Amino acid sequence: MRTTLNIDSELLIKAKSLAAKERTHLTRLIEQGLMLRLKKQTVRSYRHRPDLPVSGKGGLQKTISDTLTHRALLDAVDDAS
Repeated sequence: MRTTLNIDSELLIKAKSLAAKERTHLTRLIEQGLMLRLKKQTVRSYRHRPDLPVSGKGGLQKTISDTLTHRALLDAVDDAS
């Protein structure tokens, strides 16, 4: 797909230089940058999950009845949110 972008002149010069040095096209360099940024965004949203409330004073929280299943832990997270 063809599109038009307004890119800062200095940034464009550096990007073209890097693309030439790596023997690739500017388009490919921009695509790689976008893929990295989008992947980083996905990882960042994953890291914002709430902590599991598995322990407190005196051991396990009362809300976790079965420590051998993932379902009990996931239910505890839902209750804490």
